[in-house]
Amino acid sequence: MKVREVYLLSNAAQDLEEGRHFYNEKEDGVGEYFFDSLISDLESLKFYAGIHSKKFNFYRALSKRFPFAIYYEIKKDFVMVVAILDIRRDPAWIRRKLK
Repeated sequence: MKVREVYLLSNAAQDLEEGRHFYNEKEDGVGEYFFDSLISDLESLKFYAGIHSKKFNFYRALSKRFPFAIYYEIKKDFVMVVAILDIRRDPAWIRRKLK
């Protein structure tokens, strides 16, 4: 098992903030729980990057608590997260977001 640094592209960070906002609109405090849960999922990529199946040419890690997927690539010594997307969306929309 190799420990890698995990980096978020600005679009992925924006996806994370949009998810937090979406869940805070539903119920106060849920957005913070969403954010903390996804950060935990992102941190697990330090150890488990590369074990996930590929979808749309990216590795895809599913969140443990929310219907979101983390799309990432493995570079030499780090993991680059390109998007954090709601998997309930239309697959065509997801494909467009990943291009």
